[in-house]
Amino acid sequence: QVQLVESGGGVVQAGGSLRLSCAASVRTFSIYVMAWFRQAPGKEREFVAAINRGGGNTNYADSVKGRFTIARDNAKNTVYLQVNSLKPEDTAVYYCAARELYFSQSASSEVYDYWGQGTQVTVSS
Repeated sequence: QVQLVESGGGVVQAGGSLRLSCAASVRTFSIYVMAWFRQAPGKEREFVAAINRGGGNTNYADSVKGRFTIARDNAKNTVYLQVNSLKPEDTAVYYCAARELYFSQSASSEVYDYWGQGTQVTVSS
């Protein structure tokens, strides 16, 4: 069973930064496509960023391009989301997701089989 544990959330002022981490308890992390989604209060879960198995290809939501960076360390079984220039509208619970042996860094939540419990990011104005 795949377990994903997010960390690194918190309360920051607008313009601030955080680094979110997602540790995966899997035997071979490099076979999983990884992604970050978020859900704000009263809104549907939305795609944030995804990264392919090798880490060479990424995909971002338009709303975060140029501000957020997804990366992975396959030796540490961890995917990261560096979030910079935060805005109040970035406030949400951020979820890590994984899919085994998928061919691309998909933005569709339906692709992902495994989800973490989430980490709260709150941006004050």
